[in-house]
Amino acid sequence: MSITRNIVAIVGEHAGRRRVTRVRLEVGALTAVVPEALLFCFDVACKGTVLEGATLEIITVPGRAACLDCGREAALEGLLARCACGSRRLTRLSGEELSIKDMEVEAA
Repeated sequence: MSITRNIVAIVGEHAGRRRVTRVRLEVGALTAVVPEALLFCFDVACKGTVLEGATLEIITVPGRAACLDCGREAALEGLLARCACGSRRLTRLSGEELSIKDMEVEAA
């Protein structure tokens, strides 16, 4: 709930007095954030704000990593994954995002 409240506060601050109709988030597959929990909490967190009645769209960003040993880039299913070459020396390229991509507001 606290993550959802923070998102609502940030969007509300940027919207000013304009009513927000939609918010799009990017949530990385490797984060500890559960998209369903964000969706569940969103309506409650928006009550009494310029976001009340807004829809929340979540874009899941898949995990990707580059191997420091062989240079191969591949999908990363978990934080303890291995490269096809067997190495665990991976640099995460994506999947840890939690960002507000954009929002739609009504015209002033």
